[in-house]
Amino acid sequence: MAYIINKFNGTQLLTVEDGTVDNTTDLKFVGKNYSGYGEIQNENYLFLLENFAGTASPTKAISGQIWFDASLNKLKFYTGSQWKNTGGSEVSSSAPTGLTVGDFWFNNATNQLYARTSQDDFVLVGPQAAGDGQTQMRSIDVVDTGNTSKAIIAALVNDNVQFVISDEEFTLKSTQDSNVPVGVNSTNFPKIKKGLTLINTDSIGVTTNAGQTNEPVLWATASDALRLGGIPAADYITVNETDFTNLVTFDDIGFRVGDSNDLAVKVVDGNVGQIENTVGEEVRLGAKLNTDTNAKVIAKVIHNNERKGILPGLTEAYNLGIETEKWNNVWANNFRGIADKADTVKLGSSYVSATAASSADTVVARDADQKIYAVEFVGVASRARYADLAEKYTTGETELPAGTAVAVGADDCCEVVPAKASDICIGVVSTDPAYMMNSEAEGQYIGLKGRVPVRVKGAVKKGQAVYAWEDGVCGTIQTTGLVGVALESNDSEEEKLVECVLKT
Repeated sequence: MAYIINKFNGTQLLTVEDGTVDNTTDLKFVGKNYSGYGEIQNENYLFLLENFAGTASPTKAISGQIWFDASLNKLKFYTGSQWKNTGGSEVSSSAPTGLTVGDFWFNNATNQLYARTSQDDFVLVGPQAAGDGQTQMRSIDVVDTGNTSKAIIAALVNDNVQFVISDEEFTLKSTQDSNVPVGVNSTNFPKIKKGLTLINTDSIGVTTNAGQTNEPVLWATASDALRLGGIPAADYITVNETDFTNLVTFDDIGFRVGDSNDLAVKVVDGNVGQIENTVGEEVRLGAKLNTDTNAKVIAKVIHNNERKGILPGLTEAYNLGIETEKWNNVWANNFRGIADKADTVKLGSSYVSATAASSADTVVARDADQKIYAVEFVGVASRARYADLAEKYTTGETELPAGTAVAVGADDCCEVVPAKASDICIGVVSTDPAYMMNSEAEGQYIGLKGRVPVRVKGAVKKGQAVYAWEDGVCGTIQTTGLVGVALESNDSEEEKLVECVLKT
């Protein structure tokens, strides 16, 4: 009966028939009753013992098989698609394929170590290679003048030290161990400061070859500096933004500017700051925008017989304050020019303000609807905007439509109701009355005299009399409720508004 050979995971690898030898893999599998099986079995054990040692990889490898690469003296395993090292790194002159994240590759052409990344490429572990000499940051131990070991980082470019980094300040001993780069010595670094120290920097932080072509320079923008031109920052004019404790101080006599000490800045009378032009009659205040070629004169302080005071640098070019930055009060005997607003106006001997309300001792102003209100008007009006004289009457809970003819209501009803043919019409609900009587009363304005739009049903001719008919709607059929005379013609039989002159 044939042998069925299964892998460790339970899947079938092959079947060996009776009396045969299977050569599918690098090990031979012997079938039942095969003569001479002993030599084959012993060789299989030997191959396993030596891990198939040889310079060439096994040709029939299966996943998980181990092989000792005699050419590199490295133990490798088969992944199912390629051989990989069991430890150390892959060695070749070009990037190998099939490595996974974290695997190492040693380039034996450049003697550099690389690591595989998750981006499917290699990054250099080291050593870096640039120039003919060493170009790297080196962590080294040096000795100070007290024979104490100090840890520093030295920056080398082509074997030349450019700067060192230290977490404390010290002075180098004149002699150092052989492992210290030649450039790290007491001549190049008279004093190593806490932080970063450039080569040829003296004990107070100034380069010993300042101004020379080989002067070391830190090319960047610094937020602060201890010295400028070798002079400590404390010797310069500085300002403490909180209390001005570091502000430079001059005596009251102040200082002068100009080739003839023309402009003086000083304190007079003990507490008055003063700027004065000692050789002329004008002091200018100017500013320059980024778009300007030169500074623009904003204001001029002038003292002469014809022109005195603070004048603009250019006529009608500059403002005194703006909408969002205003002066509080400006005092003067006279203001010349145009003001766009005023809070009060002089009325007799007092100043009064404007209002849209009917208030005493105020200046009348229009409201948002362009209306003017007053308790009483005294004088003569030459015209009125609207056409009728109206008075307020109560009309019930429901407001009547404009143009509705009305009559006096019953005793238990409202004052006026929509007129019908048998009523005596007293007026029409007004749209825009010219004169409004009893304006504070409740109700609607009823036009009593003048031109008013009237609700009319049926055709009407200009000049025809219009009579109340039903529910405040009028017609041309004569009734007791005469309303007025039509001022326009309309052939429509439907209800509409017709302008009429009232005859009630």
